[in-house]
Amino acid sequence: MPKYVIEREIPNAGKLSAQELKAISQKSCGVLSGMGPQIQWLQSYVTGDKIYCVYIAPNESMVREHARQGGFPANRVAEVKTVIDPTTAE
Repeated sequence: MPKYVIEREIPNAGKLSAQELKAISQKSCGVLSGMGPQIQWLQSYVTGDKIYCVYIAPNESMVREHARQGGFPANRVAEVKTVIDPTTAE
């Protein structure tokens, strides 16, 4: 199943409180539950003004539908073609 990185532009994302992040996470999980097991949220990285999320989904349109239903921005969606790490150099 394809993996996607979603870039969400959220001003001051890095200043969101633990409670605000919990509420966003709960909303996302609720939408995912309604969409079925084909789409999965793996993890997210919160930076100053963006949140980068990693999802597994059958296609980009399902990722965008999750964003639409949740009211989340999905400014950029990119399919991961391959993963490298330090062991790639070996």
